[in-house]
Amino acid sequence: MESPTHPEPGIRLARLADAVGLPPVWPPAGEYLDALAERTGLRVHDLLLVADLPVPGAAWLFDESAGASSRMVARSLDLPASDRHLLRARARSMTAPPGTLAPRRSRPYEPYPPGFGPLLLRMLALRNLSWSGAAKVMCLMSGVCKAASTIGAVGRGAKPLDAEMLDGFAATLGTPVSVLAALTGVRASPENRAPAPGTVDTAALVWEVRHLTRHQVDRLTEYAGALGGPDRY
Repeated sequence: MESPTHPEPGIRLARLADAVGLPPVWPPAGEYLDALAERTGLRVHDLLLVADLPVPGAAWLFDESAGASSRMVARSLDLPASDRHLLRARARSMTAPPGTLAPRRSRPYEPYPPGFGPLLLRMLALRNLSWSGAAKVMCLMSGVCKAASTIGAVGRGAKPLDAEMLDGFAATLGTPVSVLAALTGVRASPENRAPAPGTVDTAALVWEVRHLTRHQVDRLTEYAGALGGPDRY
């Protein structure tokens, strides 16, 4: 069911397009989604969620014990740009062994109700981030430190989005706060600024490891340490 605070998919996509200077297009073709993803910093799969279009089944294949670890994220954030790029290149070169990924299991509290908070939680789920994993990564990447239960409350629609939470989601997704503000209608915080390069690179790393196994993420974390990323944990 649509509501004034969660309009129909075409309007949601048009809000994103307007935020980055693209004309609204409905239904969106692949090239249009590619252009919108490039300008917003979101992924095409995120945009499919925004538009209520089918996300490929392979996008939901994970090792659910994996996902971006706190140690890997912390080390990535502390690396210089050249080493962050090496780390991401290493992540892109890795493929999970056959048979190690499985379709994401539905939780008892899913599906989420319509709303922007639930939409953002589904974007995090595309990154193989649970409530707990999202809370840890968000704290490191944005300084917005909330309990896993608070993240979950946003997903269930029990806690409304506010400027602080918008900052946290934007950093974790690697998109400017202004983009999420335009999408959701939530007023951004006064100190709203573009994400730092280290945050953008680390958000990309979070995306790139989503289909890796826990062992592979551990190996990447060790590689980040060898590159010089200090161990905060």
